[in-house]
Amino acid sequence: MPHRTVREVEHEITVLAPATAVYRLIAEVANWPHVFPPTVHVEIVEHTGAEERIRIWATANGEAKSWTSYRRLDPDALRVDFRQETPAPPVAAMGGAWVIEALSAEESRVRLLHTYEAVGDEAAALEWIDSAVDRNSTSELAALKSHVEAAHRSAGAADGLLLSFEDTVQIDGEAKDVYAFLDEAGLWPERLPHVAGSTLTEDTPGLQVLRMDTRTKDGHTHTTESVRVCFPPERIVYKQTTLPVLMRVHTGNWTLRKNADGVSVTAQHTVIVNEANIEGILGEGSGVEQAKKHIQDALSHNSRATLAHAKDYAEKRR
Repeated sequence: MPHRTVREVEHEITVLAPATAVYRLIAEVANWPHVFPPTVHVEIVEHTGAEERIRIWATANGEAKSWTSYRRLDPDALRVDFRQETPAPPVAAMGGAWVIEALSAEESRVRLLHTYEAVGDEAAALEWIDSAVDRNSTSELAALKSHVEAAHRSAGAADGLLLSFEDTVQIDGEAKDVYAFLDEAGLWPERLPHVAGSTLTEDTPGLQVLRMDTRTKDGHTHTTESVRVCFPPERIVYKQTTLPVLMRVHTGNWTLRKNADGVSVTAQHTVIVNEANIEGILGEGSGVEQAKKHIQDALSHNSRATLAHAKDYAEKRR
């Protein structure tokens, strides 16, 4: 039997926060898209006691990937072990652990361990995984440190930068037509006045990368890029990976609910404000609340426009 190369790597960081606070963030995967830059979306498939199975959609070396992982949580040992059950090529096998060590009551060391193999044991594939693991681990540990330390320094400070809202419209049409309109974002420049251009790629069914040029109300154009996870015909979840400068994080979803009058469609947004750029964009003396209002006005304007055109499209086809 040929020998297969097994890589074992470790990344670590020191965090000025109690070990239990760090463990809690790692254990609660629902928050990961708002904390870890590579993570787009996470769903818990099953959870029994200390064991759970999760589905993750994330970027690796700039590519959108998805896999299912088994996790074992040990809050007493402050450790979470994981193993990918359905790795995404070129990964053939991947496992590891998050290990948190209390250095003092107010300081912790976080170690992120990985063991992996490449499909076909190919050197190029191993190099690709080496790069992805190093890039994502470094990014995730830095984000974890920033998030936990900010929350620990000032309870509620992180929440103060958080903005979450939604817009809903009732459509007298078929859910499949509404979903098709939202799914076919490559056609949005022809269908939506605020979209100047878009490029949609879907190398894996249900996993899209959308690059879009959006016209603002003052006539300027800005470019964003999002990874979109599609659950037809009910939901599209997304995370912007290239963002406007006023946002540090932007996730959202389009959710369709059938009812007696047709279908109710909701556009939901969750944003973390990039506090460092507020005055540069909105002027000296501007603060978080002005930034939140500016962001919500812009996002809500575009969402309502998209919903209005989706409504017109579906109702005409009914």
